[in-house]
Amino acid sequence: MMDLRQLQALTAIADTGSFSAAAASLHTVQSNVSSHIARLERELGAQLVDRQAGQLTEEGQAVAERARRVADELDAIVADLAALRAEVVGTVRLGVIGTTARWLTPLLLEALAGAHPRVHLVVGEGTSTMLEPQVATGAHEIAVVNLPQAFPDLTATALFDEDLILVVPPDHTLADRARVQLADLDGLELLLPASGTTYRQELDEAARDAGVALVPRAELDGVRLMASLTARGFGPSILPATTAAEGLDGFVRITVGGLPRRRVGAVVRRRARLSAPARAVLDILREVVERRADEQYGIHRAGG
Repeated sequence: MMDLRQLQALTAIADTGSFSAAAASLHTVQSNVSSHIARLERELGAQLVDRQAGQLTEEGQAVAERARRVADELDAIVADLAALRAEVVGTVRLGVIGTTARWLTPLLLEALAGAHPRVHLVVGEGTSTMLEPQVATGAHEIAVVNLPQAFPDLTATALFDEDLILVVPPDHTLADRARVQLADLDGLELLLPASGTTYRQELDEAARDAGVALVPRAELDGVRLMASLTARGFGPSILPATTAAEGLDGFVRITVGGLPRRRVGAVVRRRARLSAPARAVLDILREVVERRADEQYGIHRAGG
């Protein structure tokens, strides 16, 4: 019958890429790791690790994904028992889109330290397309992403709405205008979000409704990359307000009539019970946004 040491050995190989590195991370010897994997493979009747490549097979990846969830549930048992003693203790892995992480993370850390000082927060930054599958597989317990999210295994809570701003260089033909309409962007080459992303879908829907063709000079999966390339003169872009407000000195920010606000929310796994520390982080996340969102340029409470 499989045991936790076997599952730990498998996930360690997935994380480190070799038997020797897995043994070092588990503070044991390589022969123990090899033995655990061999027994697990016999019990399951499948090859889980490609010994030559040091990588998990497709079957191994499926088992490792489940093993991570088992480990999370065991950690949650300890955390939940501590919470019943009126003490929230444990580690929470939180993913945040980069445009939001810069202003929200400091506020969250400050509030969490005051309310639950023994909760350890591990924050990972990424795009929505990166973070959503990481929540679905258990790599993150919570993620702050663009909504709507696309994974049926996830459930979302709206946190805030954010204005979208056109950013152009000072010598651009639109630079002397504080506000334009979406129709003014018809045929204009722009740095746009990658096709298939929620952000791009929202822009394309607004453009179709206005009878406008948005022309991509380039398509980029990452708002911060869009902002960086705009700053380096590769073309104007439509950016979330908090991104448009930073690192673009000398560029002109223009309000665009007809553009929707971007909605940002927190996603968690639909069928998983959050640990007590994760529930505490989610509650404080909502409270921080409720109290402090209006202090940020272009940020509004969800539905406000």
